[in-house]
Amino acid sequence: MHQLHAYWRMSYIEAPKSSGDARLFTELPALGDDRAACILHRSRRSYLVLNKFPYNPGHLLAVPFRAVADLAELTRAERADLMEIITLGKEVLRAAVKPDGFNIGFNLGSAAGGSIAHLHAHIVPRWNGDNNFMPVIGQTRILPQALAATYDRLRAALPGVLGAPSRKPDARLRQGSGGQAGYRKAKTPKRKAR
Repeated sequence: MHQLHAYWRMSYIEAPKSSGDARLFTELPALGDDRAACILHRSRRSYLVLNKFPYNPGHLLAVPFRAVADLAELTRAERADLMEIITLGKEVLRAAVKPDGFNIGFNLGSAAGGSIAHLHAHIVPRWNGDNNFMPVIGQTRILPQALAATYDRLRAALPGVLGAPSRKPDARLRQGSGGQAGYRKAKTPKRKAR
């Protein structure tokens, strides 16, 4: 018989289960220690955090600071910011761990697998052949890297991704109200009065 040692899972198993989990995503940024909270990056309206109970190594969550349960409850600025941070998370994972693909999405509502009422997107790196018999038959996931080591690896890749030319603001953009970028509107010709 083979034995699999996944000691880090004990903290998940023993963690108290409560309905107060909805506050988790508002409490994490307030801790004041991004490393302890596993927060990889903060933008103006959302943040990127390493999932402490990942499906795969590097599993990230993109979370708006404001607690809402559905995409429709976000303002346009919050939606734009959230999409930017999802894209940033994908780029950081691509640079740091070089996956073959990604699963990116939301679980909205408990019937869809949502366990926390605070909206968040999952960014899961995938590799060809990463899903073997263990999760299917043994109900066990194997993560080849410790959470702290994964965090350090992603943090090391972050400055290079943030400084990449693809992350620079487009010259066609201008700062609009509230610091939000937007395309300049084309001038419409004035109609002559008849």
